[in-house]
Amino acid sequence: MKVLGLITARGGSKGIPGKNIKLLGNKPLIVYSIEDATKSKLLSRLVVSSDDKSILAVARENAAEVPFKRPAELAADDTPSLEVIKHAVQFFKEKNEYFDAVCVLQPTTPFRRKGLIDEAIAKMQQGNYDSVISVREIPTEYNPHWAFEEQGGQLKIATGERYPIPRRQELPRAYHRDGAVYVTRTESIFENSLFGDKIGFVDTSMDPYVNIDTPADWNKAEELNRS
Repeated sequence: MKVLGLITARGGSKGIPGKNIKLLGNKPLIVYSIEDATKSKLLSRLVVSSDDKSILAVARENAAEVPFKRPAELAADDTPSLEVIKHAVQFFKEKNEYFDAVCVLQPTTPFRRKGLIDEAIAKMQQGNYDSVISVREIPTEYNPHWAFEEQGGQLKIATGERYPIPRRQELPRAYHRDGAVYVTRTESIFENSLFGDKIGFVDTSMDPYVNIDTPADWNKAEELNRS
């Protein structure tokens, strides 16, 4: 199975200016993801997609490939991740290089346990999934079967059921994606889906975690990095 490792890191960041190359501990944030990827035995290539010259320079200095600069129109606040991934795959396709899957790594989730990337890729191969993503278990009190949505000034159970599940013990486990790893088959990507129909997962609930978006998140990342 040929898998493209893709680190997506645009230059524009309003919450924390320049966060992708801001020093976390003694190295730029993006380097944590690059180092995780270079330790993988199952990634065929590792590419950084960015519109920012400084990010691309840091990527080159740390053994990541930088075969293209991302177009500005794919680096806006509202650019869908799927379009960024398609751009990278299409770049190689036009050079007659094809990948069975893409493994997307977000620099803003820098703490991955050892071997997580290969664990996700291997699970895709073994289970014939369309995608495998890293997830964390949702605490019971936030389980979607106990969550409500507002509809026309009234509350409806988020899952569409008429009544809430009465007992905690009866709740199914629920998870949220944590952004650390996404592995998706290329055919699903070109069918406009990051997930496909059959989604596998790797559970990171017990791992250190932060998804950096705000200064408070950055402070948490610094605390985790020191621990």
